[in-house]
Amino acid sequence: MQRTNIKFSIFKYAMLSLVAIFVLFPVYYMITLSLRSQSSLWSKSTLLPVDSNLDNYRAAFENTDFKRSLLNSVIVCGTATLIAVLFSVMAAYALTILKFKGRDTLGRVIIIAFLTPGALLFIPLAVIMANVGLSNSLQGLILVYLSFMVPLGTYLLIGFFRSLPAELEEAARIDGASRMQALWMVLLPLVAPGLVSVAIITFTGAYNELLYSLVINISPEMRTVPVAILNLSVADEVPWGRTMAFSTIAALPVMALYFAGQRFVVEGLQTGSVKG
Repeated sequence: MQRTNIKFSIFKYAMLSLVAIFVLFPVYYMITLSLRSQSSLWSKSTLLPVDSNLDNYRAAFENTDFKRSLLNSVIVCGTATLIAVLFSVMAAYALTILKFKGRDTLGRVIIIAFLTPGALLFIPLAVIMANVGLSNSLQGLILVYLSFMVPLGTYLLIGFFRSLPAELEEAARIDGASRMQALWMVLLPLVAPGLVSVAIITFTGAYNELLYSLVINISPEMRTVPVAILNLSVADEVPWGRTMAFSTIAALPVMALYFAGQRFVVEGLQTGSVKG
């Protein structure tokens, strides 16, 4: 029996090691390329950190356009995340706690909106933003991002609200609390892990989004990080070292968010999938 357990442990850790290598290798490769010059990439193996230097990172920090695009991404995604979480809380509360005609239909519409590919919507949204005068603006991009962040946040938070006993809200109402007071003072503290996980997931989705930002914000001053990195390529030439350095720096805010709230993200995904 003990020998069987030892064999299982060896197999388990071997599989976990393979998964870790599979997941971490792209990160290692990105960092390795970011430390190499363009000429060095074609003359020596790209798997080893030979001829390493920080020139690409210096270029990133000296690039005014990249720093502006990084700031644009943080402003747009941070603002959109706050608004999306607020709207998602209200929508999830209404779809799980309140009883009204058409509730199930509205829930299905939100799920359909969540599942609709962005490639089908970017042209209509671009036309709408142009007609209302919000093209080439951070405000317009925030509104566009809300079109997929709110359905996603609502879908995830529904699982959390369904996991709460209905008696909690009823007890708060009996004690004299209004619906808003019951929501903000009783229910929200209990779904706090869900709020954190939704905020991180929606922020990441918006931060990595390329298509909407590329189509709606044509002006260089309004570019976000993915568009700025895309524009590093000139014709058929891709400066891989500089591109990887810019990508590494751009990934730091999202990595910091995940490291700070990884426990809430895992809990949020489990709750949303089991009880949603």
